[in-house]
Amino acid sequence: MSEAYRTLVDTFGVAWERGDLEAIASVFTPDATFLEAPFTDPAKGIAAVRDYWKDVPANQAEVSFRSGEIYSAGPWFATEFRCTYRRRRTGEQVDTRGAIFCETKDGKISEMRLYWHRNP
Repeated sequence: MSEAYRTLVDTFGVAWERGDLEAIASVFTPDATFLEAPFTDPAKGIAAVRDYWKDVPANQAEVSFRSGEIYSAGPWFATEFRCTYRRRRTGEQVDTRGAIFCETKDGKISEMRLYWHRNP
């Protein structure tokens, strides 16, 4: 399963780099839940996931996403990640690092939780 999970994370990462909403949506189940950070309200359903990511291409440029080792147990997996980008409005470079925790169903992500910190 780790190979399938690696494909999901890599597809998600490349889609984030490209700002490709359809490719991001392609890794999620129709009823997926996405939690951007531990204390945020979850986005529920693929339309809400798309809505969350729709502003990313307008706000982030020169995006680079990398993820680490995949740790899995049954339908769950986790990995660390690093995403760097330039803010389009200010030109400021941003370095984001954290972890992604996912549950899968039918070969797609049914729940994704991000725990991250951004500098600055």
